[in-house]
Amino acid sequence: MIHQVVSVNLPVDEQMRVQKVRLMPDSPASSMRRLCVVTGTHGDELEGQYVCYELARRLRAHPERLTGIVDIYPALNPLGIDSITRGVPGFDLDMNRIFPGNEDGALAEYTAAQIIRDIEGADVCIDVHASNIFLREIPQVRVSETTAQTLLPYARQLNCDFIWVHASATVLESTLAHTLNSRGVPTLVVEMGVGMRITQAYGNQLLTGIFRLMHDLGIWAGDPEEVRTPIVSTDGRVAFLNAPTLGMFVPHATHWEHVSRGEIIGEIINPLTGEGLAISSPCDGLLFTLREYPLVYEGSLLARVLAREEVRA
Repeated sequence: MIHQVVSVNLPVDEQMRVQKVRLMPDSPASSMRRLCVVTGTHGDELEGQYVCYELARRLRAHPERLTGIVDIYPALNPLGIDSITRGVPGFDLDMNRIFPGNEDGALAEYTAAQIIRDIEGADVCIDVHASNIFLREIPQVRVSETTAQTLLPYARQLNCDFIWVHASATVLESTLAHTLNSRGVPTLVVEMGVGMRITQAYGNQLLTGIFRLMHDLGIWAGDPEEVRTPIVSTDGRVAFLNAPTLGMFVPHATHWEHVSRGEIIGEIINPLTGEGLAISSPCDGLLFTLREYPLVYEGSLLARVLAREEVRA
C-alpha cells in the first residue's frame, strides 16, 4: 500500500510529495519488526531506484514469506530526482545536511522533519546511496566509530565487499543516518556504483544482503542466500590518490583489483602536448574507488586503495 509521508504545495498548483510503499502480511501482528529502505536523498544518485523496484517486486511475488513490515522510500528528494540534481532545486540545499529538519521550517527542513517522524521506531534502516558521476565505488557499508559496535552485526549481513568504519569526527550530525542512529534506529549507509547510472549487478548483490538481514530480523521466512564476508577497515588504512595536475585521467588498473606499491594505476594525459604523468599506488592493497569521469583538476580524487594489512584482517 502506498502512503504519503509528506506533501508540500508548490507554485502553479503543483505539489512535492514524498511517498513510501508499505509491504506487510495480510494479518499483521502487533509485535512485528519493521525494516525501512530509503534512497533518493541525492537526486543524481540512481542506484537505489533499482534496489527499491526489485525489493518490492520480490516481496510482492511471495507475500506468504513476509512476516514483518518493510517500508520502501524510493525518493526522499523527489524534486532532485525529477531534475537529476544532487540537492533540492530552487533552495541550493543538500538534503542530507539538514536533518533532523524543522517542523516550522521551509520546504526542505519541513520535509526532513516529516521523514524522520515517519521512520522513527523502525528496527533497522538502510540508507542507499551511489557515488557521484566522477567516481565508481564497490558496494560498501559506511559506519562511524561511535556506532560501529551496534551496526557491524547488521552490516556484515548486507553482502557488501567492504565495511568502512569512519572516524567519528568526520561524520556530519546533519545527515539522515546520524539523526536516526542518535534516536535509536540502527541505520546503515550503503554506497555503490556511480552517479546517474544503475549497476544491476551491484543492486542484486545488495538485495541478497537485504533479504538475509530481513531473515535474521524475523521479517522474511524465505531461505536466504549465503552472503560474502566483508573486509572491515578504518580511515587510517585507506590511501587517497589525488591528481597533482590538470588533465585527462586514463585508468590502467581495474576497479576492485589488487595493486602493488609503485604499480601504475593510471595516467594523467595532456592532449595538447602529448605528455603524460603516471599515477602509482602508494601501497599494496585493493583498489576500491576509481575515477570514472576523465577530466581532473589539481586535487581531484583519482582512487582509494585499501592497504593490504587491512585486506588480510
